[in-house]
Amino acid sequence: MKHLKFTLILVCSIMAVNFSKAQTIEDGKKFLYYDKFISAKNVFQQLLTANPNNDEAAYWLGQTLIAPDEDKDIEGAKAVYQKALAANPNSALLNAGMGHIELLEGKTAEARNHFETALSLGGKNNVEVLDAVGFANGDFDSKFGDASYAVEKLKMATETKKFKDAKVMTDLGDAYRKMGDGGNAQASYQEAMKMDPNYARAAYRLGRIYQSQGTAQEQLYIKYYNDAIAMDPNYTKVYWTLYQYFYETDVVKSAAYLDKYLGAKGSDETNACFLNAQMKFAQGLFAEALTSSDNCISASATPYPNLYGLKAYAAVKLGDTMNAKNSFEKYFQVQKPNKIGPRDYATYASVLWGFPGNEAKVAEYIDKAVSLDSVNSNKAGYLKWLAGEYVKKKNYAEAANLYGRVISVKPNYSNVDLFNAGYNFYLSDKYDSSNRYFTLYTEKYPDDILGYYMLGNGYSVIDSTGALGLAIPYFNKVIEIGEKDTTKSTTITRLKVAYKFFIGYYFNVKKDKDSALLYVNKALALDPTDESMISNKEFILKTDPNAPPKQAAKKSQAPSSPKKK
Repeated sequence: MKHLKFTLILVCSIMAVNFSKAQTIEDGKKFLYYDKFISAKNVFQQLLTANPNNDEAAYWLGQTLIAPDEDKDIEGAKAVYQKALAANPNSALLNAGMGHIELLEGKTAEARNHFETALSLGGKNNVEVLDAVGFANGDFDSKFGDASYAVEKLKMATETKKFKDAKVMTDLGDAYRKMGDGGNAQASYQEAMKMDPNYARAAYRLGRIYQSQGTAQEQLYIKYYNDAIAMDPNYTKVYWTLYQYFYETDVVKSAAYLDKYLGAKGSDETNACFLNAQMKFAQGLFAEALTSSDNCISASATPYPNLYGLKAYAAVKLGDTMNAKNSFEKYFQVQKPNKIGPRDYATYASVLWGFPGNEAKVAEYIDKAVSLDSVNSNKAGYLKWLAGEYVKKKNYAEAANLYGRVISVKPNYSNVDLFNAGYNFYLSDKYDSSNRYFTLYTEKYPDDILGYYMLGNGYSVIDSTGALGLAIPYFNKVIEIGEKDTTKSTTITRLKVAYKFFIGYYFNVKKDKDSALLYVNKALALDPTDESMISNKEFILKTDPNAPPKQAAKKSQAPSSPKKK
């Protein structure tokens, strides 16, 4: 019996020790540092359940709920702070937390009031409160907050007696970086590493500075990322960054970093099944990616929405358009609208294009892709794809409008972009619109024959009799440029069209037989075997251009403008 009692006491003691250890604020903060949000939330929630007046637990629970880069639970954190403040309105930390929430809501004035209240309640030497205010405003990864205000408060924290807090110093580095002061940001991160040689976040943030400067700095930022790993192999964020960095360029490295990330994150990464399936896609194993996605979906009562998107992309790669269509449809149903990106809309549009009757939906999704994408070349790519599909259907009017939009979204548009817009308007008989783009063409490329050639064609259709001479300056320019180099077949073709125009113009409009013959001879000099020119010459030589119309044959008329390049 004594042995049984002793065993029970021992077991209870061990449980009590483990329970107590699991309940510390520092353990929760450590989980949060490692981006283990589920574990951190559980710790702070248990502490708060045990003591509803624990304002520190309430503050960190709220911070945990808004910590993820995606899916921040702002409403949940707000509810935590409101409830805690109702019981403890004079808590400096809780006031700072509520100010943070208001920043995320865009309520800057209300946020500042709460920050000032927090600072007043906490006092000028309260490092934790100064850091809470500084972090909320100086978080580089957030578009909200006043970086200068953050620097001011965080510097106050660093000036307190016996200050040696690597987290606060790193937060100061973030605030400097947000303010655009890279030099002081770097100095702050380096100082943080001196204070705590194992504080991996500081090395990681230093690496982020260099990565933002482009691949020319790759050696430096990879060095700092490796330093962060050496400092603390459990720091998950660096593995995630390297996994994403190599995802498009080195799948082997990306997969290795994903494995390290998942190993460090453990059960706190709820989307591990998706990430592994996605890696199959990156490795080009599209059938396995699709199968893995299906397995992940079957294994979960509430499947991760991205799994349906992954299925859709894998099906596209496999040429399984029906599966792609169905998967995209499901993905668009279950995914949050703000999580659907421009590439998703564009790819779904390309799938739907293969199913007749979806033209309006395709246009809608391409418009959505264009509006969401911040990269002009991507915007242009979406529009050009759809324009090309309309060209295949010989719907030149729709193609022309889309190519015209390419010009509007692409500041550095090319001669090809201008040609595509102008030529498709030309093919759809919208000559004024066509001429507008080819005028832009000649202005941007004044030594290129093509712009003048197409303007000559366009105006010769508008001025079909030639009486107004609208096409003359453009065909003159074609001849001026073209006769400098007649080695290209396209140049010869364009010169022939220009010569034919002037043959008809001088014979039919100006009644000038000699000038008409001049251009006939120019054309024959290019191609002595041109039967139409030989016939035209014979006709002009024996025909009086001033003769009554009934005596003039059709061959004397100006050639019609060709509808091809």
